[in-house]
Amino acid sequence: MQQTIIITGASSGFGLATAELLASKGHRVYGLCRRPMNHERIHYMTCDVRNREQVAEVVGLIASEAGRIDVLVNNAGMGIGGALELATPEEIDLQMGTNFMGCVNLCQAVLPYMRKQRSGKIINLSSIGGVMGLPWQGFYSASKFAIEGFSEALSAEVRGFGIKVSMVEPGDFATGFTASRRNSQATLDDPDYGPLFRRSLDIIEQEENGGLKPEVLARRIAKMVEQKNPPLRKVVANLEQKLSVVIKRVLSGNQMVAILRSYYKC
Repeated sequence: MQQTIIITGASSGFGLATAELLASKGHRVYGLCRRPMNHERIHYMTCDVRNREQVAEVVGLIASEAGRIDVLVNNAGMGIGGALELATPEEIDLQMGTNFMGCVNLCQAVLPYMRKQRSGKIINLSSIGGVMGLPWQGFYSASKFAIEGFSEALSAEVRGFGIKVSMVEPGDFATGFTASRRNSQATLDDPDYGPLFRRSLDIIEQEENGGLKPEVLARRIAKMVEQKNPPLRKVVANLEQKLSVVIKRVLSGNQMVAILRSYYKC
């Protein structure tokens, strides 16, 4: 059965792979991104997820055109690397505004339509970085931790209206995310943080560039779209990273920090 699906950040990476797969299955897919795009099977609409008014307008247009909204996939996101101490207010606002508030803005815009039809699915892209605080990616982790808490609370609030909320927690994937990461110049220039950050960044980029293909995540999301009762959380990663999530649940905080410091050589 054809569903109307909105996917944010649909110009590349996870978003594009997911949009193409769901469109190939016959769904009506609306891809939201900041720049104009054309695709024979994806209905692209220009939208900055940080702009609440623009989000509300675009979602309203989709609902009017399609008649309903069945699925929202909150995928839009970006990363800023660097020391937490040296992050600028502008960097913090951009990171939290895109990853977390963008997710909130879309959820608040689609929920009235889903409540009215008493059905819908919301799939929010979290991360393994939303399960453990990643060094040099602290505000990225903070944005994903926020999505975790928001999504869990939202699931409890809207389940009675027939709306299912899920989170996908990806590990390392080979997408454009690595190349588009913004690295803090203040951190790179700092005599204390700079050498540590560069050393860790080499490890981070190597792991990401050698990660899974985005189509793996797209297939997982497509399965959740088709499931009657998708799980609240789903880790999509290699075996080592899946084990790290399990380990995080059983170790003490200090032990986990020691493991992260050793892994990232910081």
